Amino acid sequence: MQNVLTIFKKEFKAYFLSPVAYVYITIYLAVTNFLFFQGFFIMNQADVRSYFGLLPWIFLLFIPAITMRIWAEEKKVKTLELLLTWPLRDVEVVVGKFLASFAFLCVAILLSITVPITVAILGDPDPGPIIGGYIGAVLMGAAYLSIGLWISSLTENQIVAFIFAMAITFGMFFIGNQFVLMNLPFKHQLAPILSYVSLGNHYESIMRGVLDSRDIIYYLSVIGFFLFLNVRSLESRKWE
Repeated sequence: MQNVLTIFKKEFKAYFLSPVAYVYITIYLAVTNFLFFQGFFIMNQADVRSYFGLLPWIFLLFIPAITMRIWAEEKKVKTLELLLTWPLRDVEVVVGKFLASFAFLCVAILLSITVPITVAILGDPDPGPIIGGYIGAVLMGAAYLSIGLWISSLTENQIVAFIFAMAITFGMFFIGNQFVLMNLPFKHQLAPILSYVSLGNHYESIMRGVLDSRDIIYYLSVIGFFLFLNVRSLESRKWE
């Protein structure tokens, strides 16, 4: 646990030693606020559902941008081999880096608290979707991060890591869309499976303010699975 904490502190501190982190957060907040309030004043309803509905799509760009450098940069500057010679287990390094990126994401999400506060000042929003939306955003964001970390561990090219992470997260999000499910061959057999695998369907369930243990277990399973793949990816480098 001490080794995980050491990696976490090192990686989390590194985010804020670079101006890139502040640029990421500023752009994230500016884009989400602009898109939400543009429609909010047109609809004239004290409702934040449309804000949380934007997040999966914003995360498709924002999170791969966070994860693309985590392993790819280590490979490019040849520090990964040095890191792997330290008296650390691969799983400790992976978990430490994941927790640091997760903490950074949580900071960005937390700073958006001004949105529901503003809506509450202007009206009387239902607190259920607000709480559910934030819980769903954190869980879905963590799943996106685990996917992006795994992809970053497979290449030293940050652009390649960004594109593939975005493509896989988009596929896992959109695979449960009704348009996809209705046009599947053998849809009666495949639809329930793809609907459960979809990142988006579980997010929508939580976003409604309904906390179902099945949705939480699903996200934790996705996170665990891709972190496991990340560990295996690092282990394979020792045999190269």
